[in-house]
Amino acid sequence: MKDYLKTNIAIVYIILCIVLWSLIPTIAKIAQSSLDHHQYLFYSSIVSFLSIFIVSVYEKNIKEIFSYSKKIFLMLFALGFLDFIFYLLLYYGYNHANGLEVLVIQYMWPIFIVFLSLFILKESFTKRKFFSMLFGFIGVILVITKGNFSTLDFSQIDVLLIVMLGSFAFALFSVLSKIVKINATNAVMIYFFSAIIYSIITVGSFSTFVIPSSKDWFSIIINGVFLNGISYLFWVKGLKEFDASKVAPYIFITPILAAFFLILFLDEEVLSIYFLGLAFVIVSGLISSFKKRREI
Repeated sequence: MKDYLKTNIAIVYIILCIVLWSLIPTIAKIAQSSLDHHQYLFYSSIVSFLSIFIVSVYEKNIKEIFSYSKKIFLMLFALGFLDFIFYLLLYYGYNHANGLEVLVIQYMWPIFIVFLSLFILKESFTKRKFFSMLFGFIGVILVITKGNFSTLDFSQIDVLLIVMLGSFAFALFSVLSKIVKINATNAVMIYFFSAIIYSIITVGSFSTFVIPSSKDWFSIIINGVFLNGISYLFWVKGLKEFDASKVAPYIFITPILAAFFLILFLDEEVLSIYFLGLAFVIVSGLISSFKKRREI
């Protein structure tokens, strides 16, 4: 009964994470920031760290940090670096390549998770997982391109390979996070603390330190607390209870839900291709769910 409850709570964590990540395009359009991506990452990381710090204090887990060994801290800082690199390379891609192409490459990280799980976590790879990933990725491409594949020519392959490296980094972060056997809240808090350090280095090297405007702060706080901070806590906690390769296909729901939020809040045009993309993602989820029933 206890394991059943933990599994259901983990499902809620994954769902909440997907919902929060789906809101990113809508929030980005509503609260456009004048900061460059180095500056934005710096301030967002600070807010994310503070928000998770408050959660850790509330859960009374903060004292546990002082018992961690140097090896654990090195592991957590390394994982924080992988996560930081994902966003750094992703923003680089959006600044130097076709946005749609970057978005398609970005959503290769669930696919990377499945393959990394084979070698690192020794999870099984089945035909069901393969077809679940395939249908999910096709659904994502249909929604992102709106069915117009001529928008994708991948001419800036060098930049897209850099974005792909970032996607691989986040997949590796997600898989290795399952290995870290410490309190999830403290782990995420240290990830963001390390991101602050890394972003100080990148701002000092490639940008300048500025004071955000009130409009910038609105975007930073929303992103730092919810879209980046709390969502990561949900993601890491959800991964603790599931095989990473089983969770990965459900991430393809994110762009579908993102399109829905854009339509709902910003009156974006409703396209029939969205429903076709949704159908592919639903089939992807059903394939994965059938496997779960067999295992039970």
